[in-house]
Amino acid sequence: MPISAACIVPHPPLIVPEVGKGQEKIVKKTIESYHAVARQIGDIQPETIILISPHSVMYADYIHISPGNGAQGSLKQFGAPAVCKVSYDAPMADELCRICDAADFPAGTLGEKDASLDHGTLIPLYFVNQYYTDYRLVRCSISGLSRQEHYHFGMILGEAVEALGRNTVVIASGDLSHKLTADGPYGFAAEGPELDKTLISIMQSGNFGEFFELDSTLCERGAECGLASFIIMAGALNQKTVDTRFLSYEGPFGVGYAVCGYRVTGDDPSRDFLKRDIAKNNRCIQSLRDIEDAFVRLARNALESYIATGKLPPLPEDLPDELQKERAGVFVSIKKNGQLRGCIGTTEPTQPSIAGEIMHNAISSGTRDPRFPPVRKDELSSLVYSVDVISPAQPVSDKSMLDVLRYGVIVTSGRKRGLLLPNLEGVDTVDEQIHIACQKAGIGRNENYTLERFEVVRHI
Repeated sequence: MPISAACIVPHPPLIVPEVGKGQEKIVKKTIESYHAVARQIGDIQPETIILISPHSVMYADYIHISPGNGAQGSLKQFGAPAVCKVSYDAPMADELCRICDAADFPAGTLGEKDASLDHGTLIPLYFVNQYYTDYRLVRCSISGLSRQEHYHFGMILGEAVEALGRNTVVIASGDLSHKLTADGPYGFAAEGPELDKTLISIMQSGNFGEFFELDSTLCERGAECGLASFIIMAGALNQKTVDTRFLSYEGPFGVGYAVCGYRVTGDDPSRDFLKRDIAKNNRCIQSLRDIEDAFVRLARNALESYIATGKLPPLPEDLPDELQKERAGVFVSIKKNGQLRGCIGTTEPTQPSIAGEIMHNAISSGTRDPRFPPVRKDELSSLVYSVDVISPAQPVSDKSMLDVLRYGVIVTSGRKRGLLLPNLEGVDTVDEQIHIACQKAGIGRNENYTLERFEVVRHI
């Protein structure tokens, strides 16, 4: 038995009357839509509800599935102390873990420190429980993994449901932009309303492949909350036709709340959005590799050879003189599906040649960047590389001497030192550039620092 239905819902605590204390009337459409979705779930009478919450246990490289036989939680921190208790579908969680292990997918029940239900879970269940309670829950988190990986996890959810034959509903809990109004809790950004307009269009059309194409800067500046939840839900509906019912959108508190329901109506192999996106990315990557220069090719070959053999490969003999005879600092950046996968570099040369600098830093970017797990062999075909050759740094007496497109920046305070490359996506002003570099160095707002600038020659 496949998944019967799915829905996208927000999770503002104030829509619970005990929390809102009258404010909930301002989002009347959202509440009415929530009740409509909850009634539909009651009519379906699912054996299992799979709920994806962005406020559950979260890791950068691992999707968490809540373990055990059940849990409880309350909105006490928001002023509503009533306790909600749920029973978990432990066999379903076990099946999910089995499939993830077999596929070497980074998800499972490890690492839970607090078993309490989060508000991203409690708000949807507050409404569902008014119409139906005879279900068991599977609670999943989101992670720092790529959009493709979140979609893949959704496909695993669908596979587990099929394997156990459970009548199942999937709930994707998540708000939209948090930057819709100047008087909202997170302020205003022009990208906020633009992001919500785009997300709503995708929800209404049911063309979930467009989630992959959302601009990362738009999502970041618009301060989205639920995108990963929505993508997991989309993966769970992979190759399924759906009857879409978009119910409402509101944003009076500076945060976007959308409610949208999907009823599964059949099968459609053409709606394999992950397969489409992988094929598209592969075409793009191949086109880049057809024109890559010696700098980028050297970085790629160095990492691929190291992962295959565990050893630093020998320096190729047919390199341009610049790579063999000149020395410079080099940064190697690696991206996967448009997201950073590693970036390590040197501001001054440490190797006898630029070629050696590239090879060492490419391997470090792929295997030693502390922000990411080491690149796996199966990822190599999905990676895109860029190489920045660094000019010597120059002292800067005033930030007016900086230009985010032309110059990278180095900030120094005592032993703290942070660097940011020029012409980075999402960094549009000198103040942003300096702020990010200070954050990387751990330099506080009230600490004094000196500035240096440098130019790069970027190879992509």
